[in-house]
Amino acid sequence: MNRRIPALLAALPVTVTLAAPPALACTSMLVSKGATADGATFMTYSADSHELYGELYYTPARRHEPGAQRDIIEWDTGKFLGKIPEAPVTYSVVGNMNEHQLSIGESTFGGRKELETPNGVIDYGSLIYIALERSKTAREAIQVMTRLVAEHGYASTGESFSIADPKETWLMEMIGKGEGQKGAVWVARKLPEGYLTAHANQARIRQFPLTDPSTTIYSPDVISFARAKGWYSGADKDFSFADTYAPFDFEAQRFSESRVWSIFRRAAPSQKLGVEYVDGSAPDKRLPLWVKPDKKLSVQDTMALMRDHFDGTPLDMAKDVGAGPYGAPYRWRPLTWEVDGKKYVNERAISTQQTGFSFVAQLRDWMPAPVGGVLWFGVDDTAMTVYTPMYAGIRQAPKNLAQGVASRGKFSWDSSFWVFNWVSNQAYARWSDMSVDVQKEQGELERQFLADQAGIEKKVLEQYKRNPEEARQFLTEYSGKLGEQVHTRWRRLGENLLVKYIDGNVRDDQGKVNHPPYPQSWYRRIAQETGQHLQLPAEPAQKPAAAPAVTPAAAPAAPAQKPEPKPTVAPAP
Repeated sequence: MNRRIPALLAALPVTVTLAAPPALACTSMLVSKGATADGATFMTYSADSHELYGELYYTPARRHEPGAQRDIIEWDTGKFLGKIPEAPVTYSVVGNMNEHQLSIGESTFGGRKELETPNGVIDYGSLIYIALERSKTAREAIQVMTRLVAEHGYASTGESFSIADPKETWLMEMIGKGEGQKGAVWVARKLPEGYLTAHANQARIRQFPLTDPSTTIYSPDVISFARAKGWYSGADKDFSFADTYAPFDFEAQRFSESRVWSIFRRAAPSQKLGVEYVDGSAPDKRLPLWVKPDKKLSVQDTMALMRDHFDGTPLDMAKDVGAGPYGAPYRWRPLTWEVDGKKYVNERAISTQQTGFSFVAQLRDWMPAPVGGVLWFGVDDTAMTVYTPMYAGIRQAPKNLAQGVASRGKFSWDSSFWVFNWVSNQAYARWSDMSVDVQKEQGELERQFLADQAGIEKKVLEQYKRNPEEARQFLTEYSGKLGEQVHTRWRRLGENLLVKYIDGNVRDDQGKVNHPPYPQSWYRRIAQETGQHLQLPAEPAQKPAAAPAVTPAAAPAAPAQKPEPKPTVAPAP
């Protein structure tokens, strides 16, 4: 733990509320075509919430009668918000990708409290899934989403959206207008080719071009609304969306931008973005909106970027006493805590225990959309999941991932979410050992899926030319088979971990039980904490035994000396 934290909290020129920190849920990344090894676009998303159950949503394409209405159910709470007209035709959606290779993710930044709109009808989750049902491209999705909130009102706080299709990647940020005002203010920016960006619960778009609709779109009143509220008085060209609608503070820097920084520092080490950008020591330092990676990223590289605990940095959670004897890079909530009147924080890494599901979307414009779009999908912690290919054209979700198989509140062996959490919660307790076993299985499965991808797709593309529907059915069965394979393998892994590490013992490959000690560093901490309480008493030094006193009379006779042999002399002649 950085000992400077309490002083930094006190020194920052902003008000920091520690009693009820934001949820700080979700991390998302966008990678443009020019920054990927295969020429696809990538989008990632980890849906993080202690109340979120990890499952793969599936909605079939539909046709609706004129006048049909759609219920709007708030994604976070399940609350009924109202009704809106249905679209005449909607597209099939698997997870956060539709059959046209459009994919959308998000992270909540909250923003100004006075801009919450409790009487809006469309929440951010509904915006995502309605846009996926009604849009073919990222630009079209932006139009659908902004039109919906203008017509029906926005029911959530500030939100960042990642929106990607096979050709373009867009970052859009939106916030409502507050009580009594309908709609939202927003800005959307297209990533330059060859760049990546990320967001993690903090608005990131600052200044933006005002006259370049090919790369930047925004609501007409995004600046005038801020002027009317008295929040901005400078020139239009200097207006910053993020600084106006979501003022930067310590939590934004340490808990949110830190995750963006960890993606940037690993993808573009040549940028030399030091920890001072996010540790709170330099509040005026701001990360760029996007960076050019040092090398083009593969799907596997992108998966790895979503698996991060600030490893090897000053924020590395495995390096302080909170990691326990086995270096666990996790901390249970809350993020902020107080001891003896002093306030402290835990770090918030990308890989976190409360992830419901995550994915890497691979979007390729040189293939038919049902084949070209792959949602590499996983449940639970990104560091512990297995990303399994779910194709854009599948007709149903694998049964172990499907909606309705289980719930957050009841364990089920039929649910991959619960099986993965069972394994993870074993590994958290003995991280340095068990994570090796978990990552071995993870790597074997993902490498096999990636190695098989080209061959499977070649076969499917030939089939698609003859009969698109048969090809989609093949992909449905293929993704389902892999989902079941991962589920079965992960349950077996959990069983093996229990046998191998039961009761603090460790079985070797031959089945022999060993009793490995704690690391010396951990014993040293115990010794320092307990003082002499657990210390064995030193054994008294033993003096050499004294020879017994002996009187001359009682002294035993000295052993007889063996006479020396006489020399042999030859007789005189």
